[in-house]
Formats: sequence, structure tokens, C-alpha cells
Amino acid sequence: MHRSAVTISPSRQRDDRRGAQVPDQRFLESPVATSPATWAALDARDVALRLGTCEQGLTAAQAAASRARHGLNLLPRPRKTPWYARLAGEFVHWFAALLWIAAVLAWLAGMPPLALAIVLVIVVNGAFSFWQQYQAERAVEALEALLPRRVMVRRGGREIDLPASDVVPGDVVLLAEGCLVPADARLIRADRLSVDASTLTGESHPVPRTADRVDVAADAATDLANLVFAGTSVVGGRGEAIVYATAGQTRFGRISHLTQQQEERPSPLERQIRRVTRVITVLAVAMGLAFFAVGVSAGALSVADGFLFALGIIVANVPEGLLPTITLALALGVRRMARRNALVKRLEKVETLGATTVILTDKTGTLTENRMTVRAAWTGGDEIDLAGEQGAGAGAAAASSGTAPPFHDLLVAAALCCDARLLPEAGSKGETARFVVKGDPTEGAILLAAAAHGLPPAALAEFPRLAELPFDSRRQRMTTVHELHGRPEVFTKGALDAVLPKCSALRWSAADRPVDVAAQSQIQAAHDRLASRGWRVLAVATRALPPGRAPAGGAAGDALEEGLVLLGLLAMEDPPRPEVPAAIRACRQAGIRTVMVTGDSPVTARAIGREIGMYSDDVRIVTGRELDALGDGDVAELMRQPQLLFARATPEHKLRLVEALQKNDEVVAVTGDGVNDAPALKRADIGVAMGMTGTDVAREAADMVLADDNFASIVAAVEEGRSVFDNIRKFITYIFASNVPEAVPFIAFVLFKIPLPLTVMQILAVDLGTDILPALSLGAERPEAGVMSRGPRPRREPLLNAATLLRAYGWLGVIEAALCMAGYYAAYLLAGWRPGLPMDGTGALYLTATTMSLAGIVACQVGNLLACRSERQSVLQTNWGRNRLIWLGLAAELAILLVLMHAPLLSGVFGLTLLSWRHWALLATFPVVLLVLEELRKAVQRRRRVTR
Repeated sequence: MHRSAVTISPSRQRDDRRGAQVPDQRFLESPVATSPATWAALDARDVALRLGTCEQGLTAAQAAASRARHGLNLLPRPRKTPWYARLAGEFVHWFAALLWIAAVLAWLAGMPPLALAIVLVIVVNGAFSFWQQYQAERAVEALEALLPRRVMVRRGGREIDLPASDVVPGDVVLLAEGCLVPADARLIRADRLSVDASTLTGESHPVPRTADRVDVAADAATDLANLVFAGTSVVGGRGEAIVYATAGQTRFGRISHLTQQQEERPSPLERQIRRVTRVITVLAVAMGLAFFAVGVSAGALSVADGFLFALGIIVANVPEGLLPTITLALALGVRRMARRNALVKRLEKVETLGATTVILTDKTGTLTENRMTVRAAWTGGDEIDLAGEQGAGAGAAAASSGTAPPFHDLLVAAALCCDARLLPEAGSKGETARFVVKGDPTEGAILLAAAAHGLPPAALAEFPRLAELPFDSRRQRMTTVHELHGRPEVFTKGALDAVLPKCSALRWSAADRPVDVAAQSQIQAAHDRLASRGWRVLAVATRALPPGRAPAGGAAGDALEEGLVLLGLLAMEDPPRPEVPAAIRACRQAGIRTVMVTGDSPVTARAIGREIGMYSDDVRIVTGRELDALGDGDVAELMRQPQLLFARATPEHKLRLVEALQKNDEVVAVTGDGVNDAPALKRADIGVAMGMTGTDVAREAADMVLADDNFASIVAAVEEGRSVFDNIRKFITYIFASNVPEAVPFIAFVLFKIPLPLTVMQILAVDLGTDILPALSLGAERPEAGVMSRGPRPRREPLLNAATLLRAYGWLGVIEAALCMAGYYAAYLLAGWRPGLPMDGTGALYLTATTMSLAGIVACQVGNLLACRSERQSVLQTNWGRNRLIWLGLAAELAILLVLMHAPLLSGVFGLTLLSWRHWALLATFPVVLLVLEELRKAVQRRRRVTR
């Protein structure tokens, strides 16, 4: 059975005062100075001696001393660019360089105020971008703290769970399927152990490991079969190993600096945003050059004035803060998701979540509570109701009398064939002791049922385990060998489909009967009757080995599962999570298909699916065997069906389903918790791992981790993902809309020969101060009420689509431009000017008119900010108090305007003056007008959607 082990005892050099093993100081000073080949060639006892440990592990004092000597088991962080260098970089990128050139030219042209204003633009934008990126990094670091990696070690003879960062040389680590190896270590026990070393070798096939000494003539250290290395993962079996290297001294740590030196590639969203920024920059430069050419050729502007005004147009229209603002919006989305138990590991995946069209979900623990209770048993032809049973009962009676009825045999076999453990609750003792489960919930339910029927952990400990065949998702069963009454006995539990073919007999009362056609029909009927209640059903079988026969090793180990006697069935209830039905309805309303992919039986899966509202009676059920018989094209066609349920499926099947859906151009989210789920999690657009029950490998491969293992958290994350994408478009709409009223005054100036309604400095005032905080507040908007009432956006829909541009430039911007020009002309009209008369372009009236233009833009942006809070929903239906940053942004916007008007130095620089109450009364109508017109547009859009 590929089992190898070496017993280690502290029998050599000893400290007589404490009886502890004395380590070889040369190796403790720097154990990593010894090559991996040396550790592989040593006997396991010598490895323990040189590291000052034994099979029972380090004592607490030894572990503390080793940590003080070697430090925490953390890879060296990549050397970050110092904060001051990153801050300086915000002032020297290509666009900032363009502005520096412009500032110098403005100074040389005799316009110091404009030059200083441009420098201020550079400083404000640079500081703002640096702060946003800093906040985004803080969000990611906080997320990493929420996902600590844990490891089981043995210290002082006790198995403890601790952070992987606390592992030290000399620790005995316990390895099981799904674990990430925390450090470089020498195996001392290996039971069918295999690892995935692809992080070091690039080859992903399982590599068998052994605890025996090996030939050190291997070409590479990773070929040394009795060593395991940090960064690799356990894909099968279990083992124990003594750590000899941690942190940067591991092979993975030595290689990692090469990775750290590689430049990080931008995400697809970042590339799209940069592309949008470049396109708009080119358009802005083209617009500035065009205005320069038109103004100079028409004689409206001198060359110097035309250049300076063109520069103002460029500065006003380029969204230089777009990328950092969007990055911050993503970081805020990550924080909101974390509060809803969805921990997103990669910022760009927040946006992908909003486009999800299909969710492939496990059943156990995701749709259900993963709170198993044994409800019934079937054995000897009888169904036994176990609901509500207390105390010892038949099992205890049988144990005391020496008889062994079928039910007792069934419980003994199932309980011994478990890796989970029961630990007494603090303060509970004796026969009334209460237990907590350590390990798999299904096995925990079996052990609790056994304890309730006279088989507590102490009773089971009398039957030592001799060998095992660990559970495998492909075999769907587990087998252990124990010494029972002086002879070895085999116990197997698993899915009925996997166990029954291995059985030649059925335990019937105290005798056995052959498993003929009639018996198979009776067994299957009992199974389906229990499964139809939504219960998980496990088959349990046994086989007695001849006295003195050692469990077979190697390939012959599988022969242990031949000729079994079926003892019966155990049925466990795992109730659906109460919030799941509402989450399923939300998915259906949002146009997202949900597909259950489970290793459970079709009958159980269908019962649960109906109970939670996922499926109706016409659901198409496909088993793993049926899926194996289909070609890739057939699977892709199958995935177009509206209602699908996959039962008796393996992680390999899940990967096929993901690939088939992606061929159909679907955006796929898939859940997983096992080591074999990693390929599907990596391949999916959104890989979702379980935080409570998932393996380290699954969490490492996933894009998102559910802290509560709850399907409803996936739906909440999709909602937040849609909201983040909407918020990015809200920000773009808000910023771009103000570009139109900044450009239209110049067009009017050239075409109608009127005094310039808006100066370059006033254009800069909008982008420099009044628009920054309100735009940022839109990134903190919560999901709209109807965000989950519309279908997913198309996969290839660009961030800056035609609808967004039309709304910003063709609707809101036009309204703002019209109101801005109305305010400009109103200043002249209130002063007695009438059409046909010349307009003063130099005196106090002109200052009042241009102030009205600037104040008009700000007033319109107040209404625009409220309008942009929703794309379709009426502003009257939005929660006015939910986003306090909106009101802070509005207050800041108006405060900046008032400061610019009232501060003598600033008002002189920006060409502003004080306004009368009549001017303010007119300006107060601007946001109302814009909001009313935008509400009419939204109402028409909603009506069109209803009539489609």
C-alpha cells in the first residue's frame, strides 16, 4: 500500500538533566548549508538527531529557540520601491512631462499664474494618484491577513494547528491530501503519499514519495523521493516529515527572487483603462490643436493666446486620474465583499464577477450547512430511525454482552474507517462528555453517532489502524485495516456505486447472503428511499483477513477491497442553508444559470435541488459515467440546456464542464474545496474556494475565497462586482460630462465673436479642485436596487461603450453647456445688456459673467453627481443617506467654489468675483433642471425596457 515509516526515538546524545535530545550544533547553526542530497541520504533517525528533534516533535522551548535562530517561515518580500520614489514617479510620467513642458512655456509666455496653476495640477493629480494606489495596496494587504495559511505539526507529542509562518527547522509536520507543504522537509512516514511539484519542476503529474533512504545520484533535488519542498502540494495520501529549511532558505525561497524581479503584467482591466486613457488623450490633444488652428486662422486669438487656450482644453479633457481612481474603486469593492464573507484575492477579478453568466456549485457545505447528522441506518434488511436517539442503546448492550448485531457492526466499521477525531469539550467529562469534531463533518457525524451508541473515542482506540487506502475522489471510497480481536480486518466506506461492486455478500441478521440480483435490487431500493429525502447515503463494508496476515503493499493493496461483505447503509442529513433559496432566485432574476456538480447520488442531489428551488421536475441529470461517454463537442452542446444537474461527478468532470461553458462564450464561476479542484478553479473565469473546509491547494488556486462556505456569498460578490463596474462608469460619466461645457464656451467665442465665457484658469479650477472629491465619492456607491434584476453584461463589452459616451457627451454634457452659457448671458442681461449691443469683455461685468460660467458648471455638476448615482433608477428611489461621501463631496465642491470667489488672491488668479443673490437664485435652478431632464430620460429608458 506504498506505506513506509521509520520509528524515531531520542536514543542518542541526550541531556541528562532533561532527557531531551541534544542537536548537532553545526546543523542548527545553518541546517540549509547541507544539501538536499545529504538529508535524503541520511537515515531518518540521523536527521532527527542533527535537528534536535524526535517523532514526538519539538518541545515549546525548543521551537521558540529555533524561531529565534531562524526567524519566521516567511518568504522575503519583494523589495518595494520606496514610497518617496513612487511618489516622485507620479510627477514624471509621460503625461506629467507634457504638463511640465506646458508650465514652462506658460511661464516664458508671461503667464506666471497659469504656469503655477499647471504645476498645481501636476502636484494635486500626483498626490491623489499616489494616495489612491496606497489605499488599494492596503486593501490587498488586509485581504492577505484574512487568508492565513495553517499547518498541522506535532510538538511535545501533541498535534497542533498553527500558522505556517510559525514552522521552524526540527518541526514534525503532518501532511494530508490538499495541504501545501510549508517548508523543505525529510519524510519519516509516507502512506501512499504523492505530491504536485509543478511549482518547482513545471510538470504537474503526481510524484510518489517515500520515507525510506534513497539513492542520491538523482539529477535534481526534486527527484529525491524522501524529500518534500516548500510550495509543493500533497495530491494524495498522507505523511509526516521533519523540517530542515524554512523561509528564504528553502528551494522555493531561493527561486522566488527570480519571480520577484519580473515586472508585474497589467490585468486586462488595467490594459483597457490605459487604452481608454490614451485614446481620450489623443482626442484631447487633437481637439486642442484644432481649436488652436481655428482660433488663430479666424483671427480670434493670437498665436500665444491660442496656444495657451489649446493647452487648457487638453488639460481639461484628459482623464489623467482615471486609472488610480478605478483602482481605488476596485479596492473599495474588495473591502465591501470581504464584509460579506467573499474574499477576492485579485482586484481585477472584482470586475469579472459582474459579468458572470454561469455558476457551477458544489452541494455539500455550499448549498447545505455542512452540519451532518446521522438520521437513519439500513442493515439486515431493516431501516433504523436514529433521529433523536440518546445514550448508549443497542450498541452498548451488544458491546457488554459480547454479541454483535448488524447495526453494531455497521457503526464499528464506519467509525473505524474515519480520519476525523472527536475532542471533548472543555469541562465535559465521563459518560456525559460532549464532543467537538476535528476533521470532515461527514466523518464527524458518524463518530458522534457511534459515541451515542456506546462507542466513544476511547473504545475505538482499542482497535489500532494497521494500514489504509485513503479516500480518493475517483474511487469514491476509503479503506482502513485494523486489528480486531487479534486479527486484521478491513473496513470500507463510500458511495454505494463504488462499494457495492466490491461486495460478494450482504450481512443479513447474523449471517451473510450472496449479493445476487434480488439483493442488489433490495439494496438499491433502500438507498434510493433514503436519498429521496435529501440525505447523503454511505455504504459500509468489511472483510476479515487471515490471522497474522500483514496488509498487502504496492498495487496489491487494492485487492483488500475485493470480496467485501456489505454491512449496510448510513443516511446523513445535511440541511440546506436557509438563505440559499433566495440566492437561487436572485441568480435566476439576474440571468445567471446555476448548475449543481456533486459527487453525491443523483437521487440525493435532485431532492436537495428541488428543496432549494434550483430545479423543477424536468431537470436533466447527468452522471459522471454518462459524461465520460460524451465527446467535447457533445458536452458543449449539452451545457446549453437550461436545467442541468451533474451527480457522481469528479473534479476532472468539473474541469470539462468549465471548458465546455467557456467554448460557449460563458463567463464561469466554479466552486471547489479539494486538491483535485485546483485545475477547474484556475481555468474558470472566477475560481471560488471554500475558506472553512477547503484545502490549501484550492484556496491558492482560487480567485476568491468564501469565509463562510456559503453559496449566498457568491451571489453577494456578483452583486458587488456589477456595482463596481457600474461605479467606474458613473465616475467616467461624471468627469466626461463637464468636458463639454468647458469646450463649448471656446466654440462660441470663435463662432459668435463674444468675450471668452470661460478662461483657461477657470477650466483648471474645475479639474483641479471642484470635481475631484465628488468623482471619488461615486466609487463608494453601493449596488443599485435593480442591479440583480438585469442580465449579465456581454463578456466583450468595453468599459467605455457608446451608451456611456452618449450619456456623458451627448446628453448631460450638452445640458451643462446650455446652462453654463445661459448663466453667462444672464449676467449681462441682469446688468441691462440686450442682444445686438456690444458685450464688455474686460470690466467688472465680464468678471461676473465668467464667474457665472464657472459657477454654472459647478452647479450643474451638483445635479450631475446625484444623477450619476444610478444609471436607470430614479434619483428619488436611491437611498439618500447610504453614501455619506456623496454629501461630503458636494460640500467640498461648493466650499472650493466659495473659497475661489472670496479669497482675494485666488479670485484674482482665477478671474472671479462675488455674485449677487439674483445670480445665486438662478444658479440654484441649474441642478434641478439637469436632474429633471435626466429623470425624463431614465423614465423613457425604463419604459422601453418594459415594453421589450
